Amino acid sequence: MTDPTPAAAPQPSAPFTAAEDKQYSTLATFLNIIFLIPALIFYFAFGNRGPFIKEQSKENLNWTINATGALIICLILTIIPFLGILFILLYIAVLILNLIFSILGGVKVNAGEHYRYPINIRWIK
Repeated sequence: MTDPTPAAAPQPSAPFTAAEDKQYSTLATFLNIIFLIPALIFYFAFGNRGPFIKEQSKENLNWTINATGALIICLILTIIPFLGILFILLYIAVLILNLIFSILGGVKVNAGEHYRYPINIRWIK
């Protein structure tokens, strides 16, 4: 009998060039407008392919965890009588802050600088 040929092991992805690293980091930061899903994808799919994307995707993921959590809490607390309007306003404020921070961060990252969100609890070190 013949031995079956062993399955080829998957090859690790090639590291990003400096330009690709910056490009993917910029895209990851701009896509934070959508909240949690793009940050998760960039962190797990591209986080090990370059130092800039690794740092920036970690920062983006930390921000979107906080912002998404705040949105969910505000949404749940809108059912409280008389305080519901306050939580609706907070919900809108978080949406606006996310939009502003994502645009500011994307511009700064596109210039080659690291962007750290000013209001951020860093869950992932």
